Amino acid sequence: MSTFVYMVRHGESPKEGNERTRGLTEKGYHDAQRVTDLLENENIDAVASSPYIRSILTVGKLAEQIGQKVLVFEDLKERMFSSEANRVSDKELVSILEKSFLDSSFSFEGGESNDDCQKRAVKVLKELLVDFRDRKVVIGTHGAVMTLMMGYFDNTYDLNFLHSTSKPDIYRMEFNEQNLLNVQRLWDEK
Repeated sequence: MSTFVYMVRHGESPKEGNERTRGLTEKGYHDAQRVTDLLENENIDAVASSPYIRSILTVGKLAEQIGQKVLVFEDLKERMFSSEANRVSDKELVSILEKSFLDSSFSFEGGESNDDCQKRAVKVLKELLVDFRDRKVVIGTHGAVMTLMMGYFDNTYDLNFLHSTSKPDIYRMEFNEQNLLNVQRLWDEK
């Protein structure tokens, strides 16, 4: 038997506001319903998420549909790029990501490195693989932390992969124990 983890990158969210409390745009809500519709026949057993509202909102209806609550894990939050609670601009983010994927220990003061983010998030992912062995779990997540979790198991999930993802996006990862067997993109942007 296999354990399946569905990485669901959150839908579109407003560009302004606090990282933790930003919700979804109208398009983001529409796409969250599409995520629910797409995964409704996957026989999902559990839904986990980052504590950030945009991630919870993207997977929340799916959890309701299966009669479960979203399991929120602080360590699944997006990588902290700085000590500020507000969003880093897209222009700044591109530069930070390039430096971070060249040097995984790079971070700004008050922020965390790719190494630090990957370590905390993969710890949760490994726990989920044990707790939901031979079952199916969805993880509501973010671009950088999703890439780092996937990259832990297969280094082809790198900065180029991150740049190729959309909001939302869905990747089904198949595991045997803690070994990644296969990844399939399920999201269709059309």
